[in-house]
Amino acid sequence: MTKILLVEDDKSLREIYGVRLLAEGYDIVSAGDGEEALAMAIKERPNLIVSDVMMPKISGFDMLDILRSTTETRDIKVIMMTALSSEDQRLRGEKLGADRYLVKSQVGIEDVVRTVHEVLGDLPGMSPQQPAVQSPVPGQSPAGPAQSTS
Repeated sequence: MTKILLVEDDKSLREIYGVRLLAEGYDIVSAGDGEEALAMAIKERPNLIVSDVMMPKISGFDMLDILRSTTETRDIKVIMMTALSSEDQRLRGEKLGADRYLVKSQVGIEDVVRTVHEVLGDLPGMSPQQPAVQSPVPGQSPAGPAQSTS
């Protein structure tokens, strides 16, 4: 099962995101700050970390920097979420290696869920392409319009 580590110092938000992502079929583990998240990332080996930026002890940016420079965690996908809407902050997140950067005031829970699916590559309907089955149209063969042989 795909495991997500939620890192959010606001317990209510952590629970809301956790319940919603659990309903999507993900295994959810959580941390209340960046320091706890670093320990959990090594212990739990999540497929994805969804993290707030402004947190006590270690900020989300500092946590991301440490994750990317640690062999065991450098390849974990990371979505950063924050109230900081400045372009400088978004660029900092990208430079540090965030897979996505979301501004909380600009997204709802369903946007977060969709972004999680996108980053993990498991959007509904993303299964291998199946050949399209078309109903024959009267006057046409399954290969296309009838051809005249004259």
